[in-house]
Amino acid sequence: MEMPQKPQPLNTYLDQTFTCSCGKEHYAPLKVVRIGPSALNDLPRIAREQGFQSLYLVSDATTYQIAGKRCLELLEAAGAKAKLIQLTHTGFDEATLGELVIHMPADCDLVVAVGTGAINDMVRFFSFKMGRPFFTVATAAPMDGFASSIAALNVNHLKTTFEAQTPLAILGDTEILKGAPYRMIAAGLGDLLGKFTCICDWKLARLINHEHYCSRIVELVETCVRGVLQDAGKARERNPQVLGNIMEGLVLTGVAMSLYGNSRPASGCEHHMSHYWEMMFEQQHRRPVPHGIQVGVGTVLVLKLVEALRSTIVDFDAARASAMAYDQTAWEAHIRTAYGSATDGIIALEATARKNEPTARLRRIDTMEAHWDELNALLTELPSSQTVMDLLKSLDAPCLPIEIGVDADMLRSTYLYCKEVRARYTILQMIWDLGLLEPLADQVIASLSVIQKTQQTGS
Repeated sequence: MEMPQKPQPLNTYLDQTFTCSCGKEHYAPLKVVRIGPSALNDLPRIAREQGFQSLYLVSDATTYQIAGKRCLELLEAAGAKAKLIQLTHTGFDEATLGELVIHMPADCDLVVAVGTGAINDMVRFFSFKMGRPFFTVATAAPMDGFASSIAALNVNHLKTTFEAQTPLAILGDTEILKGAPYRMIAAGLGDLLGKFTCICDWKLARLINHEHYCSRIVELVETCVRGVLQDAGKARERNPQVLGNIMEGLVLTGVAMSLYGNSRPASGCEHHMSHYWEMMFEQQHRRPVPHGIQVGVGTVLVLKLVEALRSTIVDFDAARASAMAYDQTAWEAHIRTAYGSATDGIIALEATARKNEPTARLRRIDTMEAHWDELNALLTELPSSQTVMDLLKSLDAPCLPIEIGVDADMLRSTYLYCKEVRARYTILQMIWDLGLLEPLADQVIASLSVIQKTQQTGS
């Protein structure tokens, strides 16, 4: 079947193989999505129809009360065999995986993640390694990773992305979703807002770095996000339909990742900021705010940097001089300060990616100079930072880094070094290539300080 030329409803893309004009074959293994009132009641039926008999439910103390207990009751009432674990290791690292292995029934043929975010990632990776499929029962809609085929885990203190698997079924009961805290609702919106900058990253990478690109997947994501955000203001009212739409939008962007085979359609430099903060908070023994909240703040920060770039006259000869002056030893010294115990992983990644290497950087600068009007037009398509800030504020969500525990020093390290978290071309790498990342970051940080002081004085 050919990939639809125009975006279609979510169910069109489930468990179908598509040929595409981009040259790739697309497939999303997700089979069932049930979002709406009383969706939880369908769990026993869907499991039975998919042929599963022994279910291993994974929750923590919070998600057990929200949905885990009810899931177990529904399955037992339907005569299904089920065991539930409440995780005590919630670092979502090697210790958590060990706990999952120890308690898994020998005859388990399906794992069910009861929760969102980190629980999903742990179950996604664990079930993949154990050779079992899994379902997701959402207790909130704070992120787009529901339908992803990758998992981000803390391994040796480094936030690392691993190959995993997509769930076979996702259930989002809107009666449960509407009870989620505002910060979780805002997190979902924050993750959707991040699609603006991540899609821009991909478009820039196509032009500058000749990266493979799928216009149909890009249009699918952009159309979905614009549609969901039209009614996003009603989320504050806990409107079940709006929250269901947010959930469906997050699932669809996850399906886009599955269709493409990696996270390029839904994760860019705004996510790299979030990953960097999570690593730093973990090293400082601090608990981060939800991932989507961080992505929302990261999106504001990227947009402010873009606005600073667009008001700057780019000197391409100076950019070439900066590229030729690159000092790998000095870079490694900065990385050791910026990444602490995660340093070795970052240095190893750069040794393979070589994204900072001068020859390739000079080639990218030449391409940028030749296509600058086209690149600038892509940046112009982005929403303003104030638009995103206003939407986040409508849900009383953080929109400034200081509001999520990121002080000026960490913010500067974020701007300068979070691009090293992934070997992926982004807006931050482009601005670094131009030799402008440090001065523009300092300019934005100074402007954010003024905004913060104004808010504190109430003037």
